[in-house]
Amino acid sequence: MRKGTMMATPARRSAAGFHEGELAVQHRAGVTRDASRLAGMLAPAQLGGGIARFLEDRTFAAITARDERGTLWISPLTGAPGFLDVASPTTLEVRALPVEGDPLRLLPARQPVGLIVVEFATRRRLRINGHLSGTDTDVLRIDVEQAYGNCPQYIQRRHLHSVGHPGHSAHPVRQASVLAPEDAELISRSDTLLVGTTHPTRGNDASHRGGSPGFVRVEDGQLWWPDYSGNNMFNTLGNIEADPETALLFCDFATGRTLHLSGSAAVEWTDHGAPGDDDHTGRRVRFTPRHLVAGQLLPVQADSVAAAPDNPPLTGGPASPR
Repeated sequence: MRKGTMMATPARRSAAGFHEGELAVQHRAGVTRDASRLAGMLAPAQLGGGIARFLEDRTFAAITARDERGTLWISPLTGAPGFLDVASPTTLEVRALPVEGDPLRLLPARQPVGLIVVEFATRRRLRINGHLSGTDTDVLRIDVEQAYGNCPQYIQRRHLHSVGHPGHSAHPVRQASVLAPEDAELISRSDTLLVGTTHPTRGNDASHRGGSPGFVRVEDGQLWWPDYSGNNMFNTLGNIEADPETALLFCDFATGRTLHLSGSAAVEWTDHGAPGDDDHTGRRVRFTPRHLVAGQLLPVQADSVAAAPDNPPLTGGPASPR
């Protein structure tokens, strides 16, 4: 087992239902009653039945965790069907590591992690939150605390195929603190965003955001995107409300290019239907990058894409927060 930095173990998320950040965003959005009906999804998980069957055939996931310096990142994990192995009703073994050059390549054990497992071809996804109890040479061992599905909204349909280990000689990894023009270009044509967030006592979370290409805007070195209608639990926005530290991952599924960002985010409220409020929710997230890793780090690609039928049309430029 590889030795890693000791991380504090958070309280189990399910012990207290929704936390203060989630409750605050639910209240501001006026959906407290709707969200309360879903609180049972946060109960302790058992990886059996349909969850186990879903995991056994998947080939793509993303993990939110901290590197050896304590910086939060979200990174892709890929493998052949079976690489997500349910070892017990509360233990998931991930038989893959982030690739060489990825900011989480030397992923320390004994820390909270969030996992999002996505099947793009069928527009299905599953969230798993827990504790990384071990990292062997090629296995991540996660003690699972929560596992629950999310709706298929805004997932673009792709059929991923492996391209082996990404080559680094022709595509060196670049580290920086500000966006370069090629980073902004990748963001501006992306239709998929993976978001890593954290909470001081509840641990880390990984989530998926999608939309028409350009739904994430780049403005004065910052990023922002409108929040679209969802399940009203506000796990991601609630974490940001409680702790602004956030990580983003953009993937070019046609070429294998990736852009990892770590920084801070804030939830902003605007007038409903203002320019840039694509889904008329009156909410958006603004992100300020502090650390950046760009490279050719995605071991899977897709030859084509079919847009999700529920992507809201883009509505133009920025809206003023209130």
